[in-house]
Amino acid sequence: MTTAAVSESDPYRLPMPAPDSLVVLPRWISAGNTHPNSRYQDPVWSLAPLIDNPSTCLIAIRWKHCPPPLLGQLKLVVWTVINGQLRPTYLKTRGHGARPRTSSLDMRDTCYEWMRLARWLHERGIDSLAACSAKEWQAYASERWDSGVNRDTAEAICANLTDLWAFDQLSARPTGITRPPWDTLGFDDFLPAADGTARGENSTEPLDPQVLGPLLVWAIRFVEDFADDILAAWTERCRLTALATANTPTAEGRAALQEFLLSRVRAGACLPSTSNRGRLGLAVTYVAAVTGASRTQVDHFKERHGLSALAAQRPGPCPMRVPVTGQINGKAWREHLDFNEAAELMRHLGTAAMITCLYLTGMRPQEVQGLRSGCCPDPEPAADGTVGRHLIRSRHYKNVTDDDGNHVSDGEEREVPWVAITPVVQAIRVLELMVPEGELLLSAAYHDFPDSRGYHGTLKKNALSNRVERFVAWVNHEAEEQGLPGQAIPEDPHGAIGLRRFRRSLAWHIARRPGGLIALAIQYGHMRTILDVRTSSGYGSRSRGGIHSELDIETALAAADTAARLRDRLAAGEKVSGPGARRALTAAAQTPRFEGRIVPGTFARKAAKFLARDGVVLYDNPDAFLICAFKHDTALCEPEPGATAPRQYDCRPGCGNTVRTDTHAHQMRERASEIDQLAAYAPGPVGKRLRANADKLRRTADTHDSTAQTTEALA
Repeated sequence: MTTAAVSESDPYRLPMPAPDSLVVLPRWISAGNTHPNSRYQDPVWSLAPLIDNPSTCLIAIRWKHCPPPLLGQLKLVVWTVINGQLRPTYLKTRGHGARPRTSSLDMRDTCYEWMRLARWLHERGIDSLAACSAKEWQAYASERWDSGVNRDTAEAICANLTDLWAFDQLSARPTGITRPPWDTLGFDDFLPAADGTARGENSTEPLDPQVLGPLLVWAIRFVEDFADDILAAWTERCRLTALATANTPTAEGRAALQEFLLSRVRAGACLPSTSNRGRLGLAVTYVAAVTGASRTQVDHFKERHGLSALAAQRPGPCPMRVPVTGQINGKAWREHLDFNEAAELMRHLGTAAMITCLYLTGMRPQEVQGLRSGCCPDPEPAADGTVGRHLIRSRHYKNVTDDDGNHVSDGEEREVPWVAITPVVQAIRVLELMVPEGELLLSAAYHDFPDSRGYHGTLKKNALSNRVERFVAWVNHEAEEQGLPGQAIPEDPHGAIGLRRFRRSLAWHIARRPGGLIALAIQYGHMRTILDVRTSSGYGSRSRGGIHSELDIETALAAADTAARLRDRLAAGEKVSGPGARRALTAAAQTPRFEGRIVPGTFARKAAKFLARDGVVLYDNPDAFLICAFKHDTALCEPEPGATAPRQYDCRPGCGNTVRTDTHAHQMRERASEIDQLAAYAPGPVGKRLRANADKLRRTADTHDSTAQTTEALA
């Protein structure tokens, strides 16, 4: 049977590629992707034609890492991975996360794991994949784990190696490699023992508040106070650079140059200097621009008079004629803006705007990297003159697939836009001034100051992380120079400030507020109609638990605060009522007071265990003027099976978990008085409903007064 006939009878079997066949077939390349495609015979296969995500690096497969005897066999299987799809019948046995096609990065990493296996086989004299039997599979896995691989990573490696067998069956000329034994017998007997080192997808800690506070202050200060100065300085620097480049040698320029430099030399003054690869020297471009001389004239003059060494001995600034408007504590933050500092300040300005967007929206780093100019238009005024909130339209990339379940590199527009508060809008406006209209806000080409080397896509994760660390270093130096040691950014106890930690930190704070779980769900776009603490498990996890591990920590701390407040009220002589009153007293007595400290990642497990104590965990609900001593079986809010917290937005009268204190009764009467005032100015039917609500609150308060008991009576 010919290859063509095989491919026609089996749509999942690919035809045999020729030496000049494209590495990525046209059907998998999007219309807007213009990256060059490689040929099958090439020693390097670019995967760029598969990459549309601007935050993804352009990667390639380099075949020099593969032993020559196994090169042809492995090349064909990898080409099948790039252009083929796993059969639906195969995917059904792999769980809901299995995909017919994965991302280019997964393809590259999978291929390199296969090359590692190929080198291992070649070292043992095995130059055919068909000779890789169950014995070799098991020996390779055992030696692979000896390199310090944890159980989670080992399981992923086993899955990658299984794909070698699966895709081999789809190639035009199968090698006949045997099925790995763990795919039939199960993973457990082939994986390293669990040692507690495995980490979840999002196990990074929230940022320490002592770090996040000054970091955000300086980021917003850059955006709001320094941006105009920095942008003007960069414009002036570009003007001076262009001027220096265009200057031609003239006698007037030579005379101005001589007057400008020699007068400083004779007076013993500093010379305009710059640093090139760590070496100080005369600032040739700056001097050419301010004198009108050509760069060649400045170079010759510098060599003739030995000004390079003199500039290194007496380095001076390169001030530009740009007004300084920004202030720190009421004083100008600079005497002048320097030619040499403009590029660095532009980098820091972009970093500050990125930090503001990351933290104050909750976006994933990829989503901020994918933002474009125009993503946050000013809202149109309504008919009554009111203006709505700014909304950010963005793309998201995580777990985006097409109708066939294939990975989509370009992502898709987020169904729910992000709500942008004023500092975020200002940060976006600053970034829009740094790039052309419609361009990526963090475009690598336009944020490459001062070189503009035309890099692909947006600034990548490592570049942005490095810029954050350099921003912190700059801030700390500036705080020292300005005499503001209290505004320095301390070192975070959990390590470097990673980009994902901003999103985790925002979740930390939102979840703690009244109704915070709902606000977090809406802003992060994880929930639509059913909102409770467990529904958002799809969020990047802390050790496999999803966002609820993060929320468990905050919920546990909030519950501890509620218990402490109840304990304080009872100690002050307040009475308590409600069917859950006795359980609330028990909880208040048993729950330790949270005095305030940095919460480590290990606290997540303790928090989950604390919340699992059904019936003796207290949840404050200020909107309903009560405390919920949550017991799952008696809750009228109909929590999900296994939920350890109530649906606080669906609190219902008559619930067996209700607890009220004298403070709650007082608050209800105050609220009833406020509603009566509203009713007095409301139309008839509306006023009637408002007064009915006020009367209901007073009746509930009266019921408390008539049924409330002291701690001693309940005990």
